[in-house]
Amino acid sequence: MINLWNPHPSSLEMALITAYLLGIVHGITPDEHTWPITFSYSVGTFSSKGGAKTGLVFSTGFTIQRAILSELAYFALAGVFMTALAFGVTYIAVGLAMALAGIYIAKKGKYLHWHYLEEKLGIAFRIHKKGSEAQRRELAHEINPATVVNDEIDTKPVPVRLALMHGFIAGFGFGAFALIIYTVLAPMMPSPWLGFLPGLLFGLGTMSMQVLFGMGFAAWLSSMKGLSKEGIAFVGKTITTYVLTYGGLAFIISGIAIIFDPWLLNWGINTGIKVHNLDNLGLGFFLVLISVVIIGLLGYKDAISKAKRDPRLVNATAKVK
Repeated sequence: MINLWNPHPSSLEMALITAYLLGIVHGITPDEHTWPITFSYSVGTFSSKGGAKTGLVFSTGFTIQRAILSELAYFALAGVFMTALAFGVTYIAVGLAMALAGIYIAKKGKYLHWHYLEEKLGIAFRIHKKGSEAQRRELAHEINPATVVNDEIDTKPVPVRLALMHGFIAGFGFGAFALIIYTVLAPMMPSPWLGFLPGLLFGLGTMSMQVLFGMGFAAWLSSMKGLSKEGIAFVGKTITTYVLTYGGLAFIISGIAIIFDPWLLNWGINTGIKVHNLDNLGLGFFLVLISVVIIGLLGYKDAISKAKRDPRLVNATAKVK
């Protein structure tokens, strides 16, 4: 019987099966290295196909990185990436990638409106300048959407290719799953030529679930009643921008906090559930809660509120909920 809680496989075959099954569990459970990215990009594609592509692209980068680290672990060289400093730096890198992607998507989507913090970020990164035409048009839109009816609404899905980079960076994070892959399964490989296999199969297991979750997230958005095609695009891109931008800031703050106080990695609420990622609800779990649930909900509510005020974004015969 395979023990995914404390695995000690008795053969090469069992080790590889264990790696894949651990990846599936990793993909299902709330994980800060997967859910925020898959969710944010999937809703920005507003189609099941696009959501599946998001999960595939993101997990490809993640899988490549895990395979590389698994190979290094075979040679006992992965330890340098399994420290509090490396964990904190990974959080900061993930957060920066998220925030910059959120700013990029907001810049490309002409119809997305920025609130105070988003506006300041736009100025800081020279997307908007104080007193610029773009800023005046955004302020005008906040007062009266009808004043910008000539603006083109971008209905193109968000560029999911950016998720490949996110996946590769996120793969440097470690936790219970990574410890098992790097300290138990990778050293079991009989040859240096096979050292990458546990990480590869773990990534493929994660990919299996992230593709399904990506489809589900996108299908949820595309099935919303009362919105026009432009409205669905607007809501999806608004949620994407919120989660990437504000969620990225949450990751950056958490990474800095970990570097200054590594104890945060050991903090958590013990649930007694013998499933990794669910047994101890720590900083990673609350990052998922903040970025996906809280920030995602705020983005959704803000987008729906604005959509109701613009006839282009709603179906005339339907009511937006």
